[in-house]
Amino acid sequence: MFITDLAPDDPRIDVMLAVLVELRTELTPASFAAIYREGWAQGLRFSAVFDRDEPDAACLGVAGWRILASTHAGRKLYVDDLVTTGGARSSGVGRALIANLSERAKAAGCTVIDLDSGVQRYDAHRFYLRERFAITSHHFAKQL
Repeated sequence: MFITDLAPDDPRIDVMLAVLVELRTELTPASFAAIYREGWAQGLRFSAVFDRDEPDAACLGVAGWRILASTHAGRKLYVDDLVTTGGARSSGVGRALIANLSERAKAAGCTVIDLDSGVQRYDAHRFYLRERFAITSHHFAKQL
């Protein structure tokens, strides 16, 4: 496995996006490009796991993340998205992404990695609990 960060203009974005849409089905290449351009300026980054370090490598997993300052945690690494392609689940890809994000967070002086997970995503919840995440709060949202 090979983990790398992809900038908005990286030629592998389309390959990475094909994995991301397994989680974020509403994304299109155009909507993702617009979101990532705006998010890049706000610190949004995408790390991708490829099966090898070659230009034509297959993408196995993706994490969208950013480092934020907050009153409850100081600096934290917030995970917007974490997805492993269906064919690579339970093969260590998610664990490798979490380990990579943990090292980044420590290096950046973060005290925590935070993420939200939809209440219906039971398999993801089991994974996060195995990876020693704790359920620490409820997330509330109001549609506008």
